[in-house]
Amino acid sequence: MHDIEPFYNWRHIYISEEDERSPFYGREYSEFQFTQTIYNYYIHPQWDDFGSKTLYMKVLIADYEEHYVVVELIGEWNDAIENDIMEIKREVVDPFIAEGINKFILITENVLNFHSGDRDYYEEWFEEVNSSGGWIAAINMPEQTQYDFKKAHIDRYIQLTEIDNWRIYRPIHLFRKIDEQMTKKLH
Repeated sequence: MHDIEPFYNWRHIYISEEDERSPFYGREYSEFQFTQTIYNYYIHPQWDDFGSKTLYMKVLIADYEEHYVVVELIGEWNDAIENDIMEIKREVVDPFIAEGINKFILITENVLNFHSGDRDYYEEWFEEVNSSGGWIAAINMPEQTQYDFKKAHIDRYIQLTEIDNWRIYRPIHLFRKIDEQMTKKLH
């Protein structure tokens, strides 16, 4: 797992630790010290800790003019024990919503497991963004993780979608492609 780095090809456009409006503003990273783990497996030091013991993230881009953010996730999404959705909502989502973000793209291809818990935070998040024309999309979630997500009915709040080769897109083009899909799904 230590070989899996957050996507870095948009760093010439956006760096979350340099964005004063980002919850990760001012963070410093080591390229050589591996200190964070998921189940005793070290992960790359560029991943951001937001309060979960099993799930980490990286904000790849926040576009305040277009009102969207792209977040890449890695690890196990565990609401049953860790209440990861509460941490995501309070530590990351709420600060972005306060800055006018209402469209959230979650790159979930490295979310290896999902364990459901309470749905209140999902409902709250969905209602907040939906009331302003926004949405939440999870991109390229592994099949088994999708199964658990759907079984818990979380896909009512976070729309599951597939985007082949999402890394070849520029951020605005990826956003527009997903926005078009989400508009069709939600209407």
